[in-house]
Amino acid sequence: MQNNKENTKKIISIVVPVYFNEPNLPDTIPQLLALTKSLPGYDLELIFVEDGSKDRSLEILLDARKQSPRQIKVVKLTRNFGTMAALQAGLTVASGDCVGVIAADLQDPPELFLEMTRHWERGVKAIFAVRSDREEALVQKFFSNLYYALVNRFAVPGYPPGGFDFFLVDRQVVEEVNKIHEKNTNLMTLIFWLGYQAVFIPYVRRKRVKGESRWTFAKKVKLFVDTFASFSYFPIRLFSFLGIIYAVLSFTYGLVILFSWLTFGIEVQGWVPMMLVLTFTAGLQMTLLGILGEYLWRTLDEARGRPFYVIDTIYSNEK
Repeated sequence: MQNNKENTKKIISIVVPVYFNEPNLPDTIPQLLALTKSLPGYDLELIFVEDGSKDRSLEILLDARKQSPRQIKVVKLTRNFGTMAALQAGLTVASGDCVGVIAADLQDPPELFLEMTRHWERGVKAIFAVRSDREEALVQKFFSNLYYALVNRFAVPGYPPGGFDFFLVDRQVVEEVNKIHEKNTNLMTLIFWLGYQAVFIPYVRRKRVKGESRWTFAKKVKLFVDTFASFSYFPIRLFSFLGIIYAVLSFTYGLVILFSWLTFGIEVQGWVPMMLVLTFTAGLQMTLLGILGEYLWRTLDEARGRPFYVIDTIYSNEK
C-alpha cells in the first residue's frame, strides 16, 4: 500500500499584486488558471493581493473566486501600501511548496512558470525570469538598463542586467523572506541578496495592451532610493569622500591666499570666488543632509514598529 503522503500533490502558489487592474483581470485570471492543465502534478493556488484599488478589481476577483474557490485566494489590504508591501502580504499567505510572483498586466508570459517548475524540481531554489529586452520606448529602456547597471555596480554585485520581478522560489526562500521585517526595501533585490543558487531565464517583456500603468515616475524614484539605501553604502561613502576632498582643497586655497597676502602684499578681492565657494559648499551640505536625513528617517520608521501592510480580509476556503 502506497503512503498517502506520496500521493499528495505539491502546491505551487502564484502571488499577483493588483492595483487598478480592472481591464487586465478578465484576461489574466483565465490564463493563470489554465496552468492547472499544464501542471498536472501540482495543486495551483492563486493569491491576488488587492492593494487598495478604487476600480472594480476586487469585485472581479471575488466573482472569479466564486467560480474557482479551490484555486483562488483574495487578500484585501486596508489601503494602498505599494507593490512591495502587497507582495510581502502575498508571501505570508502563500502555502505552496514553491511560490511564484507575476504582475497582473500580462506583460510577463505565465507559461514560463512551466520551465521554472522544471528547474525547481531539479533542486534550484530561485528561478528568475530576466528581461533580455522590453517592448518599450528607448528612453524607458535606457533608464531601466542604467538603474540595473548601477545596482550591479554599487549595491548587489552579480545582479541580472535586465532586472526581474517575475520569478519562482522555493518554500525555504519564502520562509527566509518572511523572517525579514524590513520596510522601504526592494523585495526582488532582497531575494537575490539572500544568495540562494539561482537560474536565470531570459525573455522579452511584452508591451502593455490594456489599462494604464500605475508605475509612476515618483514610484520609480522611490524604488531607486529604497534599493540603494537598503543595499549600498555608496551614497554615504561618496559624500564622505567628496567632503574630504573639498576640505583639503579649501584648506589649500586658504593657505595660498594667506601666503600671497603675507609675502607679496596682494590685496584680497576675491568676491566672486568666495561666492562660488559658499554656494558650492551650501549645495554640498544640503545634499549631504538630505542623504543623512533619508537614512535617519528609515531608522525612525523601523523603530516605530508600524506594520508594513494591514490585511483587511482574506477570502479563502481555509478557516
